[in-house]
Amino acid sequence: MTTIETPLLIPNRSARAAGVTAFRALLARDLHVLVRNLREFLPRTLLQPLLLVFVFAYVFPKIGQGIGGSGAAASAFSTMLVAGVVGLAVLFQGIQSVALPLVTEFGVTREIEDRVLAPLPVDFVAIEKITSGALQSLFSAVIVFPIAYFVPATPVHLNVHWLILLTLTPLACLMCGALGLMFGTVFNPRTLPMLFGVVVLPITFLGCIYYPWAALAPIKWLQIAVLANPLVYVTEGFRAALTNAPTMSLWAIYPMLIALTALFTFIGLRNFRKRVIA
Repeated sequence: MTTIETPLLIPNRSARAAGVTAFRALLARDLHVLVRNLREFLPRTLLQPLLLVFVFAYVFPKIGQGIGGSGAAASAFSTMLVAGVVGLAVLFQGIQSVALPLVTEFGVTREIEDRVLAPLPVDFVAIEKITSGALQSLFSAVIVFPIAYFVPATPVHLNVHWLILLTLTPLACLMCGALGLMFGTVFNPRTLPMLFGVVVLPITFLGCIYYPWAALAPIKWLQIAVLANPLVYVTEGFRAALTNAPTMSLWAIYPMLIALTALFTFIGLRNFRKRVIA
C-alpha cells in the first residue's frame, strides 16, 4: 500500500508583509536594547533637563537671583523655561539616540550591514531609525513634567492646550529623529566632536529655550537669523501647548515642522543610501 505524502503548504507572504514584519522586528530590537541599557539611558536623558530646571528655577530663586525678578515674574519665567526644556529634551534625545549609534554603525566595523540585510528596502531601515529616535524623544519629553513639578522653588503654572500638545508632540519628535538621521549620516567618528561643539551648542543657546522668540524683537537681525534653527519651532510649539504666553503663530510652527521633517528625512535617506553602498 502506497502512501501519498501531502506536500507541506507554506503560505506565501507578500514582500510588503515581510517588510512590515522586518520593520517591527528592527524597532522591537532597538526598544529591547534600550530597556536593557536603562542604566545608561536614564542618566543621559534626565541630567540635562534636571540641571537646567534645578539651576534656573531652584538655585537662582533661592539665592535671590531669580531671572525675571521675584514673585509672579519668577513664576512666569519658570513656566516658560519648562516649555523650553521639553523642546530641548526632545531635540537632544533625537540627536543622541539616532546620530550617535549611526556614526558607530557606519564606522570601521560596518555594523550597519547587518541591518540592511533585513528583507525590506534600505530606506525603511533608515525610517526605522527615525521612528526609534522619535519614541525615545517622546519619553524624554514626558519625564520633564515630574521634574517641573518637584524641582522648581517658584510655582510652575502650566496651562495645557491638549489639541496642540497631542498634535505637535509626535510631529516634533519625528522632526528631531529625522534631524538625528541627517547628522548621523553626515558626521563620522573623526568629525563627531564638531557635531556637539559647532552644531548642537549654537542650536541650544539660540533655540529660544530661555526666552520666547518674540523677546528677540529688539535684536531684529538675530530674531530673523534664528528662524533657521529647528529648535525654535519646537520650543515655541511647546510654549503654545503648555502656557498662555504669546508665541510664534501656529500657522508658522506646524508648516515649518512638517517642512523640516521632510527636508531632514530626504537628506538623511539620500546620505544613508550613499553610506550603505559605499
